[in-house]
Amino acid sequence: MKQFLLVFLGGGIGSLFRFLLSKTFNGYFQHFFLGTFLANILGCLLIGMVLGLSAKGNYLSENQTLLLATGFCGGFTTFSTFAFEKHSLLTSGDLLHFFIYTFGSIAAGILAIAIGLWVSRLL
Repeated sequence: MKQFLLVFLGGGIGSLFRFLLSKTFNGYFQHFFLGTFLANILGCLLIGMVLGLSAKGNYLSENQTLLLATGFCGGFTTFSTFAFEKHSLLTSGDLLHFFIYTFGSIAAGILAIAIGLWVSRLL
């Protein structure tokens, strides 16, 4: 039961932070959802660090990993929103911004995971 509550708590906090980022940054550019992009990239960086530290053994407990990776990062990152925004760019015929945002998000996410894992090795 404790693990369910940790995931629930982390997910709620992550969702709140995602909401705040979207409210703050999504209006900056007409064809680029900066808040969603930041949530996904920061979530990738954080999950890379959390899972990297968890893999080291003595840095994070299973419960801390559940709270941070499964809970917080699961609630914070926004694949469904990402997919919806891609769909809206496609249906509006804005192929240039669709490709820039899609491939930029994927490349930056993979890079952020790698950086997070690298940082966790330094700690």
